[in-house]
Amino acid sequence: MSTGHKVAQGRAEFVFLLIASTFLMGSSFAVGKILLQAGFEPMILVGWRFLLAAFATLPFVFLENGHVMSALLPARAGWRDAALVITIGLLQTAGVMSLLFLAMRSISASTAAILLFTNPIWVAVLGKLFLGETLHRTRLAGLLVGVTGVTLAIGLAPDALSGNDVSRGELTGLAAAFCWAGATIINKRAKLPFGSWALSFWQMLIGAVAVLIIAYASGQHWPERTTPSQWTWFLWLSIPASTGSFGLWFLALAKGGATKASGYLFLAPLFAVMTSFFILGTTLSWMQAAGGLLIGLALWLMNREGSGASRRERLEEALAEGEP
Repeated sequence: MSTGHKVAQGRAEFVFLLIASTFLMGSSFAVGKILLQAGFEPMILVGWRFLLAAFATLPFVFLENGHVMSALLPARAGWRDAALVITIGLLQTAGVMSLLFLAMRSISASTAAILLFTNPIWVAVLGKLFLGETLHRTRLAGLLVGVTGVTLAIGLAPDALSGNDVSRGELTGLAAAFCWAGATIINKRAKLPFGSWALSFWQMLIGAVAVLIIAYASGQHWPERTTPSQWTWFLWLSIPASTGSFGLWFLALAKGGATKASGYLFLAPLFAVMTSFFILGTTLSWMQAAGGLLIGLALWLMNREGSGASRRERLEEALAEGEP
């Protein structure tokens, strides 16, 4: 197999992992909405969702390493690695989800989602500062176009501008995006001695335990009665939409740069709109369709070969980011 064919195959795998991950992320919005409408407490739902998701990764940990305990507790892992894993878990699971639900107390879910998915911009900025990743003008333009597309695809909620304490809610939503960006950069820079699935297990387990402690301390509880359909939705939310999406996300990060990977997060709200249409029967407006087109344009801008760098610069960037 030629070098060019291997590079093309590696990029195709990178794109497939990101599309699959973002589709599963997007599906969680519609499924979560169904369960919330059924009376599930938000923090309880998040905590038990990720607790189940964490243990669902163990078969994949075994397939990746061949031995679960050595994968979860590698001999070369030290206290620094443990502290970084705990930080990633608190940021990416507990921090992001807790802050997101706190934000939705004073702003609409649509506005909170828009703020959350500004994450790629902060990843690009932090990646430039801490990872030395190249941020060309075309890629920056793609990020900005993508944020505009997300805004249109999800739809602006008028009530978000009329409620009380809007500034605090918006800042909380941005804090959720910062948590996600921070976890992405820490994971990329730390070079942790864990496989992708082992890292997924720890960050989801740590985050889930933290969220459940907060949930039960605040008086939330699991519904007394649940139907078979609700259990089906919960299992989808916990395993494909959580175990699958996070695992595939870490695999993608291992293959490509943090900035490029995070750019594909713009697909998640587009998939959220699509799954909501098929599952909840919501209609697709012209603004959402326009947002989808802008998202596609953003991906093209961020990943086009002629992004302002020479062939040598692009090769150096790919080697620095660990691309195949």
